[in-house]
Amino acid sequence: MLTIRDMAPVTEPERQYYFMDLCAEHVKKLADQLGHTPTCCVTTFGCQMNARDSEKLAGILERVGYQLIEEEENADFVIYNTCTVRDNANQRVYGRLGALKNKKKKNPKMKIALCGCMMQEDAVIEKIKKSYRYVDLIFGTHNIFKFAELLTASFEEEGMIIDIWKDTDKIVEDLPVERKYSFKSGINIMFGCNNFCSYCIVPYVRGRERSRASQDIVREIKQLVEDGVVEVMLLGQNVNSYGKNLEEQITFAGLLEKIEEIEGLERIRFMTPHPKDLSDELIQVMKKSKKICRHLHLPVQSGSTEILKKMNRHYTKESYLELAKKIRQEIPDIAITTDIIVGFPGESKADVDDTIEVIREVEFDSAFTFIYSKRTGTPAAAMEEQVSEEEVKEQFNRVLECVQEVAAKRMSMLTGEVQEVLFEEINDHDSTMLTGKLSNNATVHVKAEPCLLGRIVPVKLVECKGFYYIGELLQ
Repeated sequence: MLTIRDMAPVTEPERQYYFMDLCAEHVKKLADQLGHTPTCCVTTFGCQMNARDSEKLAGILERVGYQLIEEEENADFVIYNTCTVRDNANQRVYGRLGALKNKKKKNPKMKIALCGCMMQEDAVIEKIKKSYRYVDLIFGTHNIFKFAELLTASFEEEGMIIDIWKDTDKIVEDLPVERKYSFKSGINIMFGCNNFCSYCIVPYVRGRERSRASQDIVREIKQLVEDGVVEVMLLGQNVNSYGKNLEEQITFAGLLEKIEEIEGLERIRFMTPHPKDLSDELIQVMKKSKKICRHLHLPVQSGSTEILKKMNRHYTKESYLELAKKIRQEIPDIAITTDIIVGFPGESKADVDDTIEVIREVEFDSAFTFIYSKRTGTPAAAMEEQVSEEEVKEQFNRVLECVQEVAAKRMSMLTGEVQEVLFEEINDHDSTMLTGKLSNNATVHVKAEPCLLGRIVPVKLVECKGFYYIGELLQ
């Protein structure tokens, strides 16, 4: 006898829309039992790729009948989209999970789901099975498109459902998305990573690189522009590798040129490029572009060639400095930001001196500075010469002080200029002000009416406050 599942389409995304319809019936029954529309809260840990995945989850949840809310404590369905880049991210999830136990006891019809990078680790799954048996659904990074199918199963079957894929070459297009902002959006252009930096767990949890076809990316952006989007952020673990696995002969620079032609799109951002293969072609495309923002996030991680070698970064201190110099010469108004790790195994004070020298020479506009976090399963975790906590803190403070000094100097350079600002939200501390971003990604606060949200407006940068500007609308 055929079951409902046997009747489901085998092709995607048709199969998932079939399960969305089934799931909607279950949610309707749940609403009758609860006496209200079931509520859900999607909490995102980690990077912008996770944030984009969460928008996809939210789109499916809304389509099947859930009401999206921000207050986790009032939700009938809580889903954590997890990150595992650093161990403290894992601990935060465990802490939040523990707090949900009593909530689920009070509301037996409540559902809890976990997805994302943390779920790709075998040890994590075993811990959840043993210590958090009240979790209903677990899936990973490769099969997020199956969410509707898995959620349907959680309504129809008893116990915890676990569906983890170790890798995939599958990309499923055209699923629902609920965007956080109406006027800007992240766009996945590729998934996975082939770089295997020795400290990083991402290739193990995100899988090998796979690029989306350029026509699918352009089509999605055109639809977003028709829906009011003026700025897109192109997302990939290493956008410079875009296109390498496609039959279509296209580079990341070539993709940018196609996106530049989309009428109505005003701003293009991207992250993250890798210094080892950032091409002259890309620099020239950025230089002549009218839409690509004057901001390049170029992770250096360390200024020491010896440490970079141990990190498996495939560039040297000298080649990074040469690249940064070339970018500054070709695009003088660009802001270069970076990531820096302090305390990598074997790192000495002299290595940190090299990092500080790079900070001063490149003059980074800002930097995300991290203390090295040992991730089990990465080559760096097994390295000898792990740096003591006391020494790491001392060197970290040196690096942070230098970053802040250089960034403050760079930031103040635009004081008095008129720059275009995309207003993104009402200021958290003063509701009479809007907060927005310059093309170079600097933050600006301006007294302005909410009707300007989502618009790009010329603003005079009146005062630099260290890491942001106070601006004025032009009369």
